[in-house]
Amino acid sequence: MRPITGREELDLFRRLPYTLNEELADDLTAGRRRPEWMWVAVRGDRLLARAAWWSRPGGDAPLILDVLDIDDSIPAPDRVDTGVRLLRTAMAATLPNGSRLPEYSRFLPPDWRENAATRNVVEERMTVVERTGARLLVERLRLEWRPGSPVPEPRGRLAFRPVHDAGELVALMTSVLDRTLDAHSREQLTGMSVHEAAVNHYEEELARYTSPRDWWRVATLPGGEPVGFVVPAHNGYNPIIAYIAVLPAHRGNGYIDDILAEGTRVLAEQDVPRIRASTDLGNTPMAHAFHRAGYVNFEREINMTWN
Repeated sequence: MRPITGREELDLFRRLPYTLNEELADDLTAGRRRPEWMWVAVRGDRLLARAAWWSRPGGDAPLILDVLDIDDSIPAPDRVDTGVRLLRTAMAATLPNGSRLPEYSRFLPPDWRENAATRNVVEERMTVVERTGARLLVERLRLEWRPGSPVPEPRGRLAFRPVHDAGELVALMTSVLDRTLDAHSREQLTGMSVHEAAVNHYEEELARYTSPRDWWRVATLPGGEPVGFVVPAHNGYNPIIAYIAVLPAHRGNGYIDDILAEGTRVLAEQDVPRIRASTDLGNTPMAHAFHRAGYVNFEREINMTWN
């Protein structure tokens, strides 16, 4: 059980199938991955299991465990044990002592529960992570808008303007976090104030996007009162709806449809090949809004976390 020696062992690392395999080479080039963060369990020249972490370009420490695979031809009783041994070994050698452990993410087909073979693969990986002390945090829908899908015309109920500055966006985020349905935000709020969580989200994610900030929009009533906002962006892989919300005082009026349509228009005007977004499986109102806007659920994602 060891990390790969470098790019020359990418073919070995990619012997087990997963949707992220095609991105690994570019991630190494961009500094989103390091060979010492990419671990394998091998017997001779056979790859038994693998694990890898991701970070932002040039990051000092891993941010998320997003690759964890086992050779499914290994006899059933040994598969989970092999995965657990590799993950424990890799975590002990890779993650800084005393730091918060990065959460685990895995992308799944939308119907993963209905397909017995796929369900077994997913549940075995989850068991591996659980046996190292993690728990399921949330299952999320991954959504995609594709060129040719209609973008609703503005209905005239709302006006849209750029975000004035970081302070305005943080204030708006603070107001919507109070009763959020988002599992990650609720998890953060167990250890920090609403304002601290908004600042953290802004600084650790939104402020790091290199796409133009004049894409960001505040939705207002004709008199100028803000009712919500949307943050269209590019995350280095895809154009995305990074954040979208309606302020609590204005919920229940269907404004989410207008705001999502505006964010979609901003990105569609850039002639993008797709627009991606995600929302918690349990956030039914947001999922319905994306469906009405023409987004399709092309994948799901599970997130697990260590306390």
